Amino acid sequence: MVMIQARPLSVLDKLLEPVSECLTRDVAERLVNARLDANMQTRLDELAAKANEGLLAPEERVEYEEYVEGLDLLAIFKAQARLALDRFAD
Repeated sequence: MVMIQARPLSVLDKLLEPVSECLTRDVAERLVNARLDANMQTRLDELAAKANEGLLAPEERVEYEEYVEGLDLLAIFKAQARLALDRFAD
């Protein structure tokens, strides 16, 4: 039998564990399914294309960085929500 060793909890995991523990099933499902609305996705796509071409104006770079940081944060909360849903499945 092969034992899979769980990775140690990161500092961020430890900090957000209380968030995951207080999520209801409904809230966790809503977080997991959260998406950008069509207008935001279109704008993000425009900024990403300009960034790839090196054509972002300074104010667009700030906006693009806000999108990236916001999506990173949303991904973290989604991961916590998935952990909560896993606990509900047990």
